[in-house]
Amino acid sequence: MTTYRDVKAAILARIVSREWPPGALIPSEEDLARAHGCARATANRALRELAESGIVERRRKAGTRVALRSARGAVFDIPVVRVEIERAGKRYGYRRLARAEHAAGDALIGRLDVATGAPALFVRCLHLADGEPYQLEHRWISLDAAPAARAESFADISPNEWLVREIPYSRAEHAFSAATPEQTERDLLRLGADEPVFVIERRTWLGAAPVTYVRLSHPGARYRMVSRLGDAAA
Repeated sequence: MTTYRDVKAAILARIVSREWPPGALIPSEEDLARAHGCARATANRALRELAESGIVERRRKAGTRVALRSARGAVFDIPVVRVEIERAGKRYGYRRLARAEHAAGDALIGRLDVATGAPALFVRCLHLADGEPYQLEHRWISLDAAPAARAESFADISPNEWLVREIPYSRAEHAFSAATPEQTERDLLRLGADEPVFVIERRTWLGAAPVTYVRLSHPGARYRMVSRLGDAAA
């Protein structure tokens, strides 16, 4: 029997794959119920939960559309490191260091919030400002949530910029810390003997579906983070 979760997952899959891009009109409850062989109330609940998550917008007599806010919000809330560097008046550089597909194991389950064996893509890359290491990106992407990532090499565009541009999200979680660098981080970021790293860890979801987990490491003595909240005119 088709449940509202099945209908919700099918809608999410089409939104994530961009078959239904931001602003696209979604089929009516009647059409969804017919397509999935379920009751209209089942389709209604799926759409209602997606609307409560901010993924779709429902308007009486105007139908249901994929929310525009998801795509716009991604650009505002999650910075593109290339833009960050260029706005500082520096020359941006990018190097992809590793790319591999994995089945999620115990360590990744906790980080990415996926089930055991779920397909995930790992990408490690280095961002540079005027030729100096600026940020080391360790990224895991859920291929269930973002299947298009499987076809992207990330040789010429960072996963950070690709995700902001291509994959909407409805929720994000950030954690900040100072840490003693691992040897790989020390070498790639060209850190001094006792220099720490400033770490940003971020997870994003689309509805209940986890999209990505990333660990961003920065030279502690050279990195400065600025965050603004509220109206810029205030």
